[in-house]
Amino acid sequence: MKRQYVHLPLGQDVEFLAGYYTIIEEGRLPYDGREVLYTVGQAKVEASCCGSASFHFINVPGYVVTWHSHRDAKGAPVSEIEPIEATEERLAIRGMLEERYPASLIDLC
Repeated sequence: MKRQYVHLPLGQDVEFLAGYYTIIEEGRLPYDGREVLYTVGQAKVEASCCGSASFHFINVPGYVVTWHSHRDAKGAPVSEIEPIEATEERLAIRGMLEERYPASLIDLC
């Protein structure tokens, strides 16, 4: 099942409920003859009741099917992505990213 992935600009703050996040890197990781798309970001949580915190995260949308195949209405590049569903593949990819980016939260969508 393919889906569309809209690429976010690097270095631009995106506000969310209790703070903001910034995508600082986008990469493609070779795995078993395919490429896995991932993004690295930094989130800053600001809550008046609890103080603030920041952390790094990695988001893994899936395997690249087509790269920057078109642009959305705002001009952002769009790629086609296939989700990573097999548990064994997900664990292997997580391990590769953990080696490269220790102490980051990793989300395989």
